[in-house]
Amino acid sequence: MTDTAQRLLSSATAAFAAKGFHGTTTRDIASGAGVTPGAVYVHHKSKEDLLYCISKVGHEKTLDLVRASAGSSKDDSPVDRMAALVRNLVEWQAVNHTSSRVVNFELPALSDEHLAEVLQMRHQVEDEFRSIVDDGLKQGVFNVPDANMAVVTLLSLCIDVARWYRGDGRLSAAEIGEHHSLMALRLLGVDNL
Repeated sequence: MTDTAQRLLSSATAAFAAKGFHGTTTRDIASGAGVTPGAVYVHHKSKEDLLYCISKVGHEKTLDLVRASAGSSKDDSPVDRMAALVRNLVEWQAVNHTSSRVVNFELPALSDEHLAEVLQMRHQVEDEFRSIVDDGLKQGVFNVPDANMAVVTLLSLCIDVARWYRGDGRLSAAEIGEHHSLMALRLLGVDNL
């Protein structure tokens, strides 16, 4: 990727996070990247194509992180695996809160084709959570009335951090990750914390 293409992606990410997809113009993106508005179209077919690139890369990184965290040691208990998964994903969402806001909350602006591709990765992330919840229920270490609702709640707990986190807050990204991992285990009915 050229330097200009990377600057356009960075500028688009900042603009989409600040103004939303529909509130951002290609002129905003070009200005933030220090190029003329026409340069946007040299590197990307459209503003939606920029959003797709940001979203695709963000979801790929998230999926890689989730898979590594969930499968770090299959010998670990579901409690340990879920704690690591939530801790790592929350910290990632916090550290990358600007791009995560775009990746997680601007999906409706994607074309149907691009949205389908991104949703497939989101379902794979969900599957990793579901696998650990199912293992914990089978082993009797989790106690929830509805496994699917537990997964949706856990994902919301992790992803929503990008909506409110700011780097100058009382807690660091790592501390919030640790806090959320404990809350996740409580949500799953783990008693011995």
